[in-house]
Amino acid sequence: MPASEQPTGTGTTSPATTPAPAAAPTATAAAAPTAPVPAPPSPSPAPAPPVGRIPVLDVSPVAEEGRFPAKAVVGEAVPIEATVIREGHDALGATAVLLRPDGSVHSSVRMADVAPGLDRYGARVVPDAEGDWSFRVEGWSDPYGTWAHDAAIKVEAGIDVELMLTEGTRVLERAAHRTGDDAVPPRGARVLLDAVTALRDTTRPPLARLAAALSTEVREVLAEHPLRDLVTTSRTYPLVVHRRLALNGSWYELFPRSHGATFDETTQEWTSGTLRTAANQLPRIAAMGFDVVYLTPVHPIGTTYRKGRNNALTALPGDPGSPYAIGSPDGGHDAIEPSLGTFEDFDAFVARARSLGMEVALDIALQASPDHPWVAEHPEWFTTRADGTIAYAENPPKKYQDIYPLNFDNDPEGIYAEIRRVLQVWIDHGVTAFRVDNPHTKPLSFWQRLLADVRESHPDVLFLSEAFTRPAMMLTLAKIGFHQSYTYFTWRNTKAELEEYLARVGGAEAPWLRPSFWPTTHDILPPYLQQGGVPGFAVRAVLAATGSPTWGVYSGYELVEDVPRPGVEEQIDNEKYEFRPRDWSRADDLGIALLIGRLNEIRRAHPALQQLRNVRVHPTTDDALVCFSRHLDAEHSPTGRADTVVVVVNIDPHRAREGTVHLDLSAFGLPAGRGVVAHDVLSGESFAWSDEVYVRLDPQVRVAHVVHLEHAPGQR
Repeated sequence: MPASEQPTGTGTTSPATTPAPAAAPTATAAAAPTAPVPAPPSPSPAPAPPVGRIPVLDVSPVAEEGRFPAKAVVGEAVPIEATVIREGHDALGATAVLLRPDGSVHSSVRMADVAPGLDRYGARVVPDAEGDWSFRVEGWSDPYGTWAHDAAIKVEAGIDVELMLTEGTRVLERAAHRTGDDAVPPRGARVLLDAVTALRDTTRPPLARLAAALSTEVREVLAEHPLRDLVTTSRTYPLVVHRRLALNGSWYELFPRSHGATFDETTQEWTSGTLRTAANQLPRIAAMGFDVVYLTPVHPIGTTYRKGRNNALTALPGDPGSPYAIGSPDGGHDAIEPSLGTFEDFDAFVARARSLGMEVALDIALQASPDHPWVAEHPEWFTTRADGTIAYAENPPKKYQDIYPLNFDNDPEGIYAEIRRVLQVWIDHGVTAFRVDNPHTKPLSFWQRLLADVRESHPDVLFLSEAFTRPAMMLTLAKIGFHQSYTYFTWRNTKAELEEYLARVGGAEAPWLRPSFWPTTHDILPPYLQQGGVPGFAVRAVLAATGSPTWGVYSGYELVEDVPRPGVEEQIDNEKYEFRPRDWSRADDLGIALLIGRLNEIRRAHPALQQLRNVRVHPTTDDALVCFSRHLDAEHSPTGRADTVVVVVNIDPHRAREGTVHLDLSAFGLPAGRGVVAHDVLSGESFAWSDEVYVRLDPQVRVAHVVHLEHAPGQR
């Protein structure tokens, strides 16, 4: 829920504890002289560790010197970078070392110079299992690189020719005859020793002898098995590896009570939908390719101060109330609203979803209605005001009389134990993900402990942070353990905003904050979608589905529900306060459901779209044309083939826009300046594209190209 619409606890938190005033001193004590109390000695700062022979500096991704682990998922290509320097002009190299949870070496990858002239080196490592991994960077002197550089200059100039060739034989013999972990495989050793033979062959011209030692074959062997001197190792840094759904998946949100709800025109009364009737929607949702079905709270709803339609202060007879006003005499967070069914019905819903290849996520909102059992059993868990009443939630000038926030400073151990118990109830009933409502209004220390505790016994359970708040708080929630995060994508609409945001979430923030892109939620209907019609909904679906590995839609998006409640960025007749049955037969006519299904199909078919840190923004000549790509080279692709997807979107939903897109094909391992086959996986058409591409997109016909660039075998 957006911070502007949801309680933040302002005005309801406990006042800071004030120490009791000290007793007044007696006259005798007041008159007695007091000796000065010496200040305690200042602790000496810990000595800085030595930089080492080949200094390795500024390793990334690292937060707070390793206090918070970087994140990855199984099969993700994780970029490791470091600054590596040395004195003088001798060559150096760097290696990224990935360590398994047991501390053994999984892989050592030669790092490349990623910023020529700035001594910055990078490589990608790929963990292949879940757990607490780690990594380090090793810097080293490169004897072969030093010799190859000097020999190429001197032999060509006729300086110290035989000396340089002799030194080359020594370097290559050392490299070929290594043993242990550094040993070169027999085939590689043969390549090196053949080069030694050529260097010693005085019947051949010096340049020919040198060429044999500088050959591509020799360089390839030593690139994979470098000869390393003066190895200097960085600290080891943590990398937590989750299952793939933590990074890549599509979510569908629904209010189960609306699905199957009916209205009796005679009695003017509603009958709630149930978990059983909601389960009837699962085949339709699965057909659109969703991985997760996310349910808003299914717990009993309070009646005291129940809100009416469109957040009215007074509920009318039959108004179901907000499911976020949790708790009634029927139970609290560990119970099910009776009108929805029973735990048997919930289990059947979960089983049906799983049979269709989907998981079930549940909304967790840590707050209570005035009727929650906690209020009577544990009044100390809430804030009591001076008049003896319990403080309800406020976000001035807004008031939420139907919700009591928890006060985590009162009995923190009791609250923690209860919340942990509640989560276990739902985990035991098959919930594998939780969407956490407003986590930024609860203590970070609480979340860090809770998420670590759940992960210890249920590492497959995921947590999505719904915190539309300040960037530092959003990022810190991600660092302390939330697997995914809602983002500002919903409000990024212009070309400049989208380009900057794509670069940020796929760049500096990516090692910790995994973005989940949602065009709308049950609380948010941004102005762009209020005014964009069907093309606007299509634009935002394409951007969300291809701009992030994880995205989601709120039920009804397929029907282009775009009428706002006056004065706020949310839909009229908000489903949070009333039943909202829908006529799904209209969805196919509008085309959004078909588009969503195709987008999810494309995401599953293209490994490049399942990664986060591979986004690249490309210039265009029109301020409504946004272009970005995702590329995965063959080495890191599960298919063994390079995968490149280029997305071009017309973000103007009202008129056609045209312009030139500037691509850098060489960055994808494709030949620059030559035509490549561009297959539009949305439309099925194929084009000949090059580094400059003319594009025209009419929103009444198509809003985007989603193009797969064809790689020939062997291209990276």
